[in-house]
Amino acid sequence: MTPERFHKLQTILKRRQLDLTVLMDNVHKPHNLSAIMRSGDAVGVHMIHAVTRERFIKTVKDVTQGTGKWVNVEIHPSLDQAVNHLKNNKMQILAAHLSDTAIDFREIDYTQPTAVMLGTELHGVSEQGLELADKHVVIPMLGMIDSLNVSVAAAMILFEAQRQRLQAGMYDKQQLPDEEYRKILFEWSHPKLAEFYTRKGLAYPEQDEDGQVIESDIHSQARLGQ
Repeated sequence: MTPERFHKLQTILKRRQLDLTVLMDNVHKPHNLSAIMRSGDAVGVHMIHAVTRERFIKTVKDVTQGTGKWVNVEIHPSLDQAVNHLKNNKMQILAAHLSDTAIDFREIDYTQPTAVMLGTELHGVSEQGLELADKHVVIPMLGMIDSLNVSVAAAMILFEAQRQRLQAGMYDKQQLPDEEYRKILFEWSHPKLAEFYTRKGLAYPEQDEDGQVIESDIHSQARLGQ
């Protein structure tokens, strides 16, 4: 771990947006799931949500480019549960869907806690999802095709959210609680050591300003692989 990489990890974590997320309503294709995760990471999303009957979601390594290490995915067994969870966290739910009440996605205030709901590749957001959403948003289309690939639509909406949040200075203030920030920073910067401490049921050690672990007897054992 070089000091430069450690400082980059610090900057990324300090910019993570806890109140901006994506809710995937049974999006199944690994390529699309992977691309959505990658876009989420790019705009500072800390966690995305997926409704699926599977225990985990399948991604494509070449597309995620390791994003799975940086963006958490919370799986929900039902859309009701997922939406209730997000609304309990005061998030507005935006369904990406062309309907009679849909508004231009750029007219939304994304400085508010926001979850963008995206539907299946073939049918879009489910009827249940449309009913549960607070608003429907649409990306204006001027050609023969009336919709975009779900991962492309996700990227466009998320980067509009990023634009508004950058303008509002929301990336300048750390949202992660300090304790969680230090925990994740250690796991990112020293993944093998983090596994050792977790396996032993021990608290993570402190790090210096360049990310090096402050020496202790336990850390010495970890370095020796004991």
